[in-house]
Amino acid sequence: MWSADKWKDYSLIDSAGGEKLEYWGKYLLRRPDPQAVWNERSCGKWDDADAWYHRSKTGGGSWQFLNKKLPERWEISYGSLTFNIKPMGFKHTGLFPEQAVNWDWFSPLIKSFQRPARVLNLFAYTGGATVAALAAGAEVVHVDASKGMVTWAKENIVSSGLSSNPIRYIVDDVVKFVKREQRRGREYDAIIMDPPSYGRGPSGEVWKIENELYPLVCECVKILSDKPLFFLINSYTTGLSAQVLINVLTMTVGEKYGGKITADEIGLPMKANGLILPCGISGRWER
Repeated sequence: MWSADKWKDYSLIDSAGGEKLEYWGKYLLRRPDPQAVWNERSCGKWDDADAWYHRSKTGGGSWQFLNKKLPERWEISYGSLTFNIKPMGFKHTGLFPEQAVNWDWFSPLIKSFQRPARVLNLFAYTGGATVAALAAGAEVVHVDASKGMVTWAKENIVSSGLSSNPIRYIVDDVVKFVKREQRRGREYDAIIMDPPSYGRGPSGEVWKIENELYPLVCECVKILSDKPLFFLINSYTTGLSAQVLINVLTMTVGEKYGGKITADEIGLPMKANGLILPCGISGRWER
């Protein structure tokens, strides 16, 4: 497993009973997590949470704010990168801290490239990977179907002092954008994607990962440069294994360019007991 163990402003304290307890900066949040199938808690801080997300039996849920001084938003940092945290609907905070393990992987690749790498970030959400790639010296195109998420990404880039770096923000359906880039003859040295299990584009386009992932990667290969740098696929889809990502990358990017392909679970270490909470999987191709 690839573990994101270099955080200073974030820490996973404990997990149990379908929940996790985390410090985001100085604020302690309690959120659902289906991977925490055990019942034994390893610390006594659960009742100290500043906010607690309660999942509803009928779907969704809501935050209970236990600390009246909890701000609507605050910042945390990962090295030189700064992110705006906001407790939002469906338990999220606007950042997946386990992805730091991938930022640490691709940043040296970008820095070692012979010129500024052209990076395409698809399903780019609030821009964690975008910020990391920009900080490493890349030129980034950031694509997401949600205007609100793209606005949030802009805030993170400003907070990280990277607003003058070369970036384009695109609010669009990812598949349509990739096909337009093909027609325009544009190429990228690296592609990052974090596709949802299910979603809808801005015009109602339906995305189901089991049907759409492989065709999308096939289309993305067509816009890679002659000597691409890396290709990263992240997935939080239950039941999709690391070997599936290895197979997809082998039959697409690997078939055309060779290179090295790896995939594994990504996770976060728990401070209270030293165990690792799995948080998804990543597949990596590099030349």
